[in-house]
Amino acid sequence: MYYFENTIIEVQQGDITEVKVEAIVNAANNTLLGGGGVDGAIHRAGGKIILEQCKKIGGCPTGEARITVGGNLPCNYVIHTVGPIYSGGESGEEQLLYNAYYNSLKLAKEYNIRSVAFPSISTGAYGYPIVQASKVALDAVLDFIKSKRFPEKVVFVLFNAKDFQIYENLISEALKD
Repeated sequence: MYYFENTIIEVQQGDITEVKVEAIVNAANNTLLGGGGVDGAIHRAGGKIILEQCKKIGGCPTGEARITVGGNLPCNYVIHTVGPIYSGGESGEEQLLYNAYYNSLKLAKEYNIRSVAFPSISTGAYGYPIVQASKVALDAVLDFIKSKRFPEKVVFVLFNAKDFQIYENLISEALKD
């Protein structure tokens, strides 16, 4: 557990659908209609209500975020954000990934959601290199916390041990006393 500007920052290895926070972030695709990886797991665990609300929303541009209820998940909300498909890093992917994290927190603040859990956005099927993506994620989260003094808690939830270690090393170095 780490602290930054009175916000708790945690890194966990596990399944984001089991994390007890007010909102989890879904690494969604532009349709918001479910898919593989984290997106599919959240839709399956959350139940039909999430898909029904996503259909009403009608999609989400890359870098932006939308919100639904948590359904059967142990959270109140799911914040759906679309990260970029990595194509070498010369097509604005870094800014789009930064925006995905930043806009997710902006939406959390609008709904007064004080605890948020993030997966590693765009590093699965979208191919964003994990080391670069983790740095962008941390920059976006710390920038948001610094400017908005919000939220109370951010949890990075990584599915495998390798990704967990990358995030843990980055965050412990960035936030060491």
